[in-house]
Amino acid sequence: MEEKKKGFFGEFKEFIMRGNVLDMAIGVIIATAFGAITNSLINNILMPIIGLLFGGIDLSKWDIVLKAAETDAAGEVVKEAVVLGIGTFLTAIINFILIAFVVFLIVKAMNKVNDMRKKEEEEEEEAPPEPSAEEKLLTEIRDLLKDKK
Repeated sequence: MEEKKKGFFGEFKEFIMRGNVLDMAIGVIIATAFGAITNSLINNILMPIIGLLFGGIDLSKWDIVLKAAETDAAGEVVKEAVVLGIGTFLTAIINFILIAFVVFLIVKAMNKVNDMRKKEEEEEEEAPPEPSAEEKLLTEIRDLLKDKK
């Protein structure tokens, strides 16, 4: 029975140490950090500006109440309100647009780098190789023999 555990954990270790799994884990970590930056940009910079443009409204708290909360005689909430979170939805849309724009810029930059690399490779292929020292010497000897004739 220990062989099964050892085999299972050995397979798991082999799986987890593959390069593509590690690359994926790194991608997830970077994406999480990028998401935090994007959320901060939206919530702390863009939304206050947009709210100011709409008359000082805090868009993250902009809701449409479909049914008000029910309270008892003591003022305690018995039933929560039914609310459409329009501000939260708008924040998610702006977040998506910003992330899509940044990904577009990254892909565009990568494509430009790849195009430059391909162009350099094509130029290297088109240019004839530099003759070796031996070939240069033989060419000089040939030219000298032509001149003597």
